[in-house]
Amino acid sequence: MENPGSEGIRFEITRWSIFAILILTYILVYFHRMAPGVVSEFLMASFQISGTRLGTLSAIYFFVYAFMQIPSGVIADTLGTRTSAVYGNLIAGAGSIIFGFAGSFEMACVGRLFVGLGVSVVFVSIMKSNSVWFHERVFGLMSGLTLLLGNMGSVLAAGPLAQVLTVFEWRSVFIGIGCVSLILALAGRLIVRNKPGDLGFCPPNSYAGQNHSVPLSRNWVKNLGSIIRVRAIWPGFWIQLGMIGALYSFMGLWGVPYLRDVHGLSREYAADHLTVMLLSFALGSLFFGWFSDKIGRRKPLILSGVVIYTLSWLTLMYLAWSPGIQGFILFGCLGFSGAAFVLTFAAAKEIIHPDLSGMAVSVVNTGCFVGTALMQPLFGFIADFTWNGTIENGIRIYSSTDYHHGFMAMLGFTLIALVAGFRIKETYCKNIYG
Repeated sequence: MENPGSEGIRFEITRWSIFAILILTYILVYFHRMAPGVVSEFLMASFQISGTRLGTLSAIYFFVYAFMQIPSGVIADTLGTRTSAVYGNLIAGAGSIIFGFAGSFEMACVGRLFVGLGVSVVFVSIMKSNSVWFHERVFGLMSGLTLLLGNMGSVLAAGPLAQVLTVFEWRSVFIGIGCVSLILALAGRLIVRNKPGDLGFCPPNSYAGQNHSVPLSRNWVKNLGSIIRVRAIWPGFWIQLGMIGALYSFMGLWGVPYLRDVHGLSREYAADHLTVMLLSFALGSLFFGWFSDKIGRRKPLILSGVVIYTLSWLTLMYLAWSPGIQGFILFGCLGFSGAAFVLTFAAAKEIIHPDLSGMAVSVVNTGCFVGTALMQPLFGFIADFTWNGTIENGIRIYSSTDYHHGFMAMLGFTLIALVAGFRIKETYCKNIYG
């Protein structure tokens, strides 16, 4: 018979092994999310497409992701994390391979669609897994750690990817990434489990299901309806739509072309600026999650992040700055302050019954991808509308005025987030059903 010490060690090894498989999958989620910005010129040249069609190709991922967020929450709360990890990796892996072999714009769209469909279930499942395998007092920290490690995929999709593209074709990269996803699907099947009880462990949180004054329905539609009717959950949705919708559009697609066309930077040097931005975003996610848990507050940190983020956008648009040190600082501020959005997940989880945490996170997370899905093609449409017809090597070159008009739309999204920040409900880092 195992003693408590060995049982505890086995529990730690198990939950961190599960976290490792899920986080490796999440790294690929971010890689697919941000890679189009660095390979944008290859995509435009390979498929002979305009800015609007480039934005649409990239945004397909976000449209599917946004559409799947509510189903992702339902899957996480009903079928469990293991199902999401296995089938999500299988579908995303197949989509990445299709994207790499695509001979036409339409087939590339199909591949991008399958990638978006496969990865759409990953984040909510990680949040659900964290909520059942780790104690609630470290949920903010675990959310930040998840975003920090996941964003390593974004970092890999910036400067490192730009360097890899000097040796390998963009198609080979995506085919290789697809094969990695298939390997992770197998690992998920062997290692991931939905909850501690599946392996005979005691759960770290004992409150789930104990509040009998708020009974849960076995019908997921009714449970989802009960979440949607909670007014306090919606400010997090609008913060993600406005702040992250603009930020992901810039980091994941339009940042590198902007630095290339307006500031004359090479793809590699432009990608270095995005690498700083993505690293700052990753570190900011960990900081905001850790510091929020430490001080026991959510709202002040969310508000401060949105305000600094808004000021950073105004600086980029209206003040004189130069690539290099100034650019790195500015892009770092944008990324770091934008990471405050990570607290909207904790705030959502803490106002909803713990057994429905997957759906709560998915409702809020939908805003991020609705915003990005709208902004990426909208930015391209605005740039195309004022484009003067300049083409170099089959790539459309936009002027500073074209980009400024697109940034105005991003600023408008940011102001939506700023207003929503004042409406966030303070939970003091505790679930109301505790």
